[in-house]
Amino acid sequence: MSRSYRVVVAAPQVPFLRGGAELHAELTVTALRKAGHEVDLVTLPYTWTGEVDSMNQALAWRLANFEEAAPGAVDLVIATKYPSYLARHPNKIAWVFHQQREVYDLHPTGFGNFGLADDQIALREALVELDMEALLECRALFTNSGNTARRMEQYCGIPATPLYAPPPLHDQLRSGPHGDYLFFVGRLDPIKRLDMTIEALAATSSAVTLKIAGRGPAADALKELAERLGVSDRVEFLGFVSDEDVLELMAGCLGMVLTPHDEDYGFTTLEAFFAGKPVVTTTDAGGVLEWVEDEVTGFVVAPDPAALAGRIDDLFNDRAGCERMGLAGRERVCDRVSWDKALAALTATLD
Repeated sequence: MSRSYRVVVAAPQVPFLRGGAELHAELTVTALRKAGHEVDLVTLPYTWTGEVDSMNQALAWRLANFEEAAPGAVDLVIATKYPSYLARHPNKIAWVFHQQREVYDLHPTGFGNFGLADDQIALREALVELDMEALLECRALFTNSGNTARRMEQYCGIPATPLYAPPPLHDQLRSGPHGDYLFFVGRLDPIKRLDMTIEALAATSSAVTLKIAGRGPAADALKELAERLGVSDRVEFLGFVSDEDVLELMAGCLGMVLTPHDEDYGFTTLEAFFAGKPVVTTTDAGGVLEWVEDEVTGFVVAPDPAALAGRIDDLFNDRAGCERMGLAGRERVCDRVSWDKALAALTATLD
């Protein structure tokens, strides 16, 4: 493809929040611009104020009609996180970070919001119907992981192709000595289940420590948990850290322990592997399991603090094993993840 196209990347934006979904959209814009295209990132504010408001949020994107733009003004719309793929354009594709999980897989869990009252059931059904209508309009449909594709197939009966985005700083991450600390970087949200990681740390027999970079609604509760378990001197909450600090902290860590509930994708897993670090995770971690193979690129255990603690100690006591698994992870992501591969798929409808 030799000519330049005008591309809109569509993404919802929670005011003052910048997490994995926001990075996903920003990185896509950057990669498309480097490839020579003219790109605009179009956002609408997304604010959760209750179940009923979720329909208003969806309909706001349905009114975003790029078909009405001047002829040729927009060649391609790449929609991302829900509900941006409800926008309209004849050459619309979607690279779905996730659907509205409260309507699907999170509904029967403690992380969901919708109840079983008749009006809430009707609202969920209406949102699913709108979802399916919008997704079936897409000329190509991708997800950020096989786990997200599986959910879409399971709940909507719509097939999609996993397409992996390289994480931020992937070309700058480097491996250093496997130090005495585990590292986590990301939003401190209950669904990340960092409480399980802290509980595991309290059950270890080694001198391993944990450094946590990031902010979020679970921060205070996690600090209180560390204090209650008597490990506050072994858990360091760093808050926001610069990219330069992330590179240093990743390079020097022992490895990473990732214990989310059914993660969509998880940039952090790939960041660990690009830095040549092993990952300890759980059997219910979702997209993390597309990359972590037990005793090959890390350890996979039951979602139990004692089981996690045992494998953390194994990392601490076997630095040669850490290096071997970390290098295997690096080979895996370098082979499967690149912007060249992603952009070839995203722009195929322009050929």
